[in-house]
Amino acid sequence: MRSETQDARWWGRPLAETRWALEASRLLVDPVIVGQGVPRGDGRAVVLIPGFLAGDQTLLMLAGWLRSIGYRPQLCGFAFNVDCADRALERVERTVVRLHARQDRRVAVIGHSRGGHLARAVAARRPELVSHAISLGADLQDLYGISAPTKGAVGAARKALQASRRSPSPSCFRRGCSCGFMQAYRRPFPEAVRLTSIYSRGDGVVRWECSVVPEADCIEVTGSHIGLISNRKSYRAIARALASPEAGA
Repeated sequence: MRSETQDARWWGRPLAETRWALEASRLLVDPVIVGQGVPRGDGRAVVLIPGFLAGDQTLLMLAGWLRSIGYRPQLCGFAFNVDCADRALERVERTVVRLHARQDRRVAVIGHSRGGHLARAVAARRPELVSHAISLGADLQDLYGISAPTKGAVGAARKALQASRRSPSPSCFRRGCSCGFMQAYRRPFPEAVRLTSIYSRGDGVVRWECSVVPEADCIEVTGSHIGLISNRKSYRAIARALASPEAGA
């Protein structure tokens, strides 16, 4: 059942989100950017998924850093993550299948905001292919624990999909959609995959409470929603999460 807090209209903190640039600047002078103080990677492939209205270019810094500490990051080819969630999930799943076949081992997935929804869904659908799923600032409870302006942007994206006839259903971008993505997102999360939710109470886009779920290792950092992809504390949390042994190993 949704709480009264989630039902109440929330305008977010749009001005506070401008501090993402400061967070990125702090990252560039922090020792973590050169891999100090974090565990080295094991060569595992890591699929990166951008947030709503964002593309692969927003994750280039994170991809470069993951490569420098010993992982094999892979982008999915998103220019703007605004397409039907089912098609977006299929794109991510194809990438996961290809990398699993190439390495003959399970891969990790990291998603920011809406990308976190997709990371959870692909891990729930294909646990035999995914070892770790990491969400950065995503609502892992109900999808739409977001600010009123963000809901307005989601509504505009829905109308654009319908106008362009790219929307397979009138329920697309709604809680009531019965597509494959929604089925995967809502199913119980498999114990075979390590789920990590990294969030900030200062998030100005997504209600931080919605990022806290019992099936995940929930890690709080300080910063903005946008800045979670270039936050020195996020990077440390990501490195520790990826270095955790596979569930059951």
